[in-house]
Amino acid sequence: MTQNILQKLTETIEARKLASPDSSYVAKLFSKGEDAILKKIGEEATETILASKACDKSHIVYETADLWFHCMVMLSHHGLSADDVLNELARREGLSGIAEKNSRINEHGSDVPA
Repeated sequence: MTQNILQKLTETIEARKLASPDSSYVAKLFSKGEDAILKKIGEEATETILASKACDKSHIVYETADLWFHCMVMLSHHGLSADDVLNELARREGLSGIAEKNSRINEHGSDVPA
């Protein structure tokens, strides 16, 4: 069940993307544009950090779910999905964090992906 939830959520986001902003929170976010989506990600990231600092496990899970959801909306805005992120994580599996970072530095001349 948990593996399929990302696919179901992706499908729901895509379906609601074109809905009326009056009928769908996702459609309302898309209608406001990328800045509104990114602002929500920032808010949710802050709330996740605060929940972590408070050591409130259920609140951490709740806020992380909100953060992931809004990141999925951002991905959809760019024509991407959770599968793209999962594929990148799979690519990195077994690769040390130091080696992965060094590959980005060598490839792009900095540690910021192009």
